[in-house]
Amino acid sequence: MVESINRKKVSHQVYEQLEMMIRDGKFPPNSKLPTENELAKMFGVSRSPIREALSVLAASGLIESRQGGGSWVKEVQMINMLDRFSFEMIEVEEVYHLLEMRTIIETEAAALAAERHTDQDIKELELALNAFRQTLEDEKSVGSEADFEFHRVIVRATYNPFFIQTIDNLADLYQKALHYSLKKNIGSTRKREEVFKEHEAIFLAIKERNKEKARQTMQHHLNVVRLKVGDPNASVYF
Repeated sequence: MVESINRKKVSHQVYEQLEMMIRDGKFPPNSKLPTENELAKMFGVSRSPIREALSVLAASGLIESRQGGGSWVKEVQMINMLDRFSFEMIEVEEVYHLLEMRTIIETEAAALAAERHTDQDIKELELALNAFRQTLEDEKSVGSEADFEFHRVIVRATYNPFFIQTIDNLADLYQKALHYSLKKNIGSTRKREEVFKEHEAIFLAIKERNKEKARQTMQHHLNVVRLKVGDPNASVYF
């Protein structure tokens, strides 16, 4: 029996109920979920929170999109459902807002790093890039920790204490958001390689001390991330 949705954080409630239906076998493995319109009618809400809830379910690895359209329940071991807690701790809107802030700060941080970096900064950035490259060899690795370190080294290379403190203060939320976005690439070698190439382009621009290129490659990278997670404010032109 579906509970009516009448409290705040509607998308989170929809997510919880759909997750429970999957857990209880209401929607068994390899079954197709109702359409967004059907789910909206079922829960008595608009399509927007339905889309957000489906996005979190997909990032959690519980559902997937298949050829021909629609969302399908994946064949998931119950133990893997424990991973859902990390997504319940962060709302989709928070991911969007964080990525918007990251785009503003890190685009300029990349340009400043290109201008101000030391030889040691480049060594550390290359180490972080190589660590991220190694995560590509493990299909089950999300790579969020290596990704975070790469971006943190860039911010440190700005030598702007306010940039650095901002990233450090948001480290926990930052890594959860990275995990959320990167997990969408699990099982797709092409997508994972594309993310690495985006990082590599940023690294080379900074190493070459090309401020404008560093700015552009970082903006491109973060905009791709925003589009991937469904940020409605991301630009489709980049």
